[in-house]
Amino acid sequence: MTISKEILDELLKGVECPEDLLGDTGLMKELKIKLMERMLGAELTAHLGYEDGKEAPPGRSNRRNGASTKVLKGQDGEMTVAVPRDRDSSFEPELVKKGQTRIDGME
Repeated sequence: MTISKEILDELLKGVECPEDLLGDTGLMKELKIKLMERMLGAELTAHLGYEDGKEAPPGRSNRRNGASTKVLKGQDGEMTVAVPRDRDSSFEPELVKKGQTRIDGME
């Protein structure tokens, strides 16, 4: 996958010093959080069988049910991630498993 120069330019708007990119509230940490949340959402979509924002297929009682926050520790310190939920609690995320408190593959 190649990230275009235009996307990089857009992401780097406002980055004026190394802390803006690599700091505790910097772009790199924010990207990790947003990518994890996006992947978790895709996992829930696969689990439920319908896209976020769409109606659940007829006859299915399990639906999206908001998100809960989870604090993960990693090389970058603590990261708060929104983990989506389903109504019957059958969703078992693969990226960030239930009970997991460390994220060691995203450094």
